Amino acid sequence: GKQNMYEHSVRVPYIVAGPGVAKGETNKQAIYLQDTMPTTLALAGVKQPEHVEFQNLLPIIKGEKETAYYSIYGAYLGVQRSVTKDGGKMIMYPKIKQTRLYHVSEDELEMHDHAADAKQAQRMKSLFAEFLKLQQQTGDTMDLKAVFPELL
Repeated sequence: GKQNMYEHSVRVPYIVAGPGVAKGETNKQAIYLQDTMPTTLALAGVKQPEHVEFQNLLPIIKGEKETAYYSIYGAYLGVQRSVTKDGGKMIMYPKIKQTRLYHVSEDELEMHDHAADAKQAQRMKSLFAEFLKLQQQTGDTMDLKAVFPELL
């Protein structure tokens, strides 16, 4: 299981092989592991059930679409939440009331935390707003507005 929201844990290689899939191509777009089912169904020529919330990745694999997601939601139990969008990632630790902010597009190893930088306050608020939207879509009921009111 993925027990933290850092790139070295959540950004694992995803390899696809099959009919119509070019060999040796790479793509750095963020996806969810749950995209495997709809992608596999598409490769097999089987219609995706309506209740499946995740994406068929074939349009990305074939170069017909740039990305499946414009932002990525992450959660681990009641101890971590994250949102990644536009090259930035905010990780929240509600139990200890801490946040981290990384520019993953420039700092893939997440060595430089920008959360304490006052110049990044608006970016954090924007990421938090995106997080709240994704949180509602996923049915996550943890009240992070109460934990991080400064991000509203």
